[in-house]
Amino acid sequence: MDFELTDEQKAFRETLRAFVEKEIVPVATEWEHSGRYPAEIIEKMKQMGLFGLSVPEEYGGMEADMVSFALVFEEIARGWMGVAGTIGSHSLACWMIAKHGTDEQKSLYLADLATGVRRTGIALTEPGAGTDLQGIQTRAVLDGDHYVVTGTKTWITNARHADPLPVLVKTSVMDPAHKGMSVLLVDPSSPGFSVSRDLPKLGYKGTETCEVVLDEVRVPVSALLGGVEGRGMQQVLGGLEIGRINIAARAVGVAQAAYDAALSYARQRTAFGQPIAEFQAIQLKIADLATEIQAARLLTYWAAAQADSGKRVDMEAGMAKYFASEVALKASLEAMRIHGGYGYSQEYVVERLYRDAPLMAIGEGTNDVQRMVIARALVSGKGKVGW
Repeated sequence: MDFELTDEQKAFRETLRAFVEKEIVPVATEWEHSGRYPAEIIEKMKQMGLFGLSVPEEYGGMEADMVSFALVFEEIARGWMGVAGTIGSHSLACWMIAKHGTDEQKSLYLADLATGVRRTGIALTEPGAGTDLQGIQTRAVLDGDHYVVTGTKTWITNARHADPLPVLVKTSVMDPAHKGMSVLLVDPSSPGFSVSRDLPKLGYKGTETCEVVLDEVRVPVSALLGGVEGRGMQQVLGGLEIGRINIAARAVGVAQAAYDAALSYARQRTAFGQPIAEFQAIQLKIADLATEIQAARLLTYWAAAQADSGKRVDMEAGMAKYFASEVALKASLEAMRIHGGYGYSQEYVVERLYRDAPLMAIGEGTNDVQRMVIARALVSGKGKVGW
């Protein structure tokens, strides 16, 4: 049993950390508050090959192991969680195309996606169907050699930059519903495709989050992911396991940033003639945060390592995402309390972390859903804890 990163992973982490400290941390607060899109940071991430994280090497990608994948999201989220979002949905969609796409689809898209020449995201959620993906209403009706797609998707990261945009649709109405669901790789320049609005958000700023309308968009049959109807839910759920490792790692990054800020402030801030870090009440908070963050980190890396072994990790990824996101919520609030009134000020980073943290408890399936996934795996015997 080895709890250490490999030498390659350590070197990769140091490269990421240096990039975050130089390119993200100095501008994150100002750009986040002004709503500025982090175009310059994204260009640097392209140069680093980060858009090819989940793209096979044969197509020019990094094909990173899942622990290295988690390191990327932890380190970038530590600097600015919104920036991590620009490669989060992209990496999930790339993984789905690499895993399930036809040879033609892989050849058409993956090389450009690896460099960031093309970017992508994933369109699952609808105004009336968030967690309940089987409740989606977007329909794709076959008309000759095209599908005619009609529906609305919401909470779409990279909506204005996704080319193609994988869209979960119903290609037929069946019982159970998932048997009639498919994924189409939609060209955003198609007539009838539009980004209708940007969604106002508490946090997760920097990257755009939009509503997308598909009004009788004609999509060629060749854009059906994998070339076979009815496999969309299976394709998406496999991708979401990887997505939950991404979210767990982002949560660890946010929690670590909150802890770092709280510890630094507690050492510098004096009250009653001494640094507040000398008070037992503050020390207990610091101890709790440090312990829980390290537990979240190890749980996240464990889920990533299990994914590297090639097994299904719905339970493991669910555990990591659930626990790490709850730790991020607690860490951001406790960091604000340690800062006192200054924690409520936009002059300090903790107020941004406090606004960013809740997304991880909601995104890629709410934490209540994660608990259900974990419980079903345990009750069925497909998953277990202990040796």
